[in-house]
Amino acid sequence: MNKKVLIAEIATAHGIKGFVKVRSYAEDKALLEQVLQDEKGKDFQLKLKNALKGDWVAEVKGVTDRNTAELLRGTKLYIERTAMPETDDGEFYIEDLKGFRITDESGKDIGTVLSVENFGASDLLDIKPSEGGSSFYLPFTDDIIVSVNVDDNMIIVNMPEVVA
Repeated sequence: MNKKVLIAEIATAHGIKGFVKVRSYAEDKALLEQVLQDEKGKDFQLKLKNALKGDWVAEVKGVTDRNTAELLRGTKLYIERTAMPETDDGEFYIEDLKGFRITDESGKDIGTVLSVENFGASDLLDIKPSEGGSSFYLPFTDDIIVSVNVDDNMIIVNMPEVVA
């Protein structure tokens, strides 16, 4: 099964000719002009027009009017993980952290990364605890993350104390 990586989202229609405003999660804009897919596997081909306040105005192949463009609002766009550029040693894609084991500095098993979320402030690791129970979030910040070992699929954390 090929792994897909979320790299953009259609925010809204832009103008009357069917253009859309695209919020990119990729640093390399060339990735946005490859064939992308939505969550259901439908193909999308974007042609970037210009940058607009941190987003991109883009033409979507086959979309020629505002009404059709409006229907695409909120569409998440994915690329095959294999189409992403290779990372350098010690670098990783956030998407690759899914399934990594989490331990504290003493080696105690904390759990497994279910997903990486971002609700606006910073990235959060959604952790499934080893001992069972509900998943919980750990901030992906320098004061929590001690190290990420890509070769061993392991993240060592400085677990914060829980205040009751």
